[in-house]
Amino acid sequence: MPFIHIQFAAARGKSVRDETLAQTLTQLAGSVLRKKPEVTAVRVERVAPEAWFIGGRTLAQHGQASAQVQIQITAGTNSADEKERFIAAVFDELTALLGQLHPASYVVVDEIAADSWGYGGRTQAARAARPHATAEAR
Repeated sequence: MPFIHIQFAAARGKSVRDETLAQTLTQLAGSVLRKKPEVTAVRVERVAPEAWFIGGRTLAQHGQASAQVQIQITAGTNSADEKERFIAAVFDELTALLGQLHPASYVVVDEIAADSWGYGGRTQAARAARPHATAEAR
């Protein structure tokens, strides 16, 4: 169960659908980090290139795209190698979709303790301890 938030500014002349970004990130979370697509939530947020600054200059001035992707996952569910491969794959896929990414485009893998988050009214720790229980059984 990850939650993914992408903020992005595409390169001038590049057009990408929000759905395409959401599907791409969901697929990468599944194939690289072994996350279930059916419980992967994605929020897509567009930012104007004139409102994104790197080194004090706008992306419009740089003539490049950029993105910041944050994925929240349960701590300890992925290896350092998997996280490294995910970060590289996201950067490569976003370059293909958005245009040449500025090198200062970030992917953050945020690991959260299993007892500190969840979905459907249950923490991940409770879900692991009692996988078939419902939220009503709390």
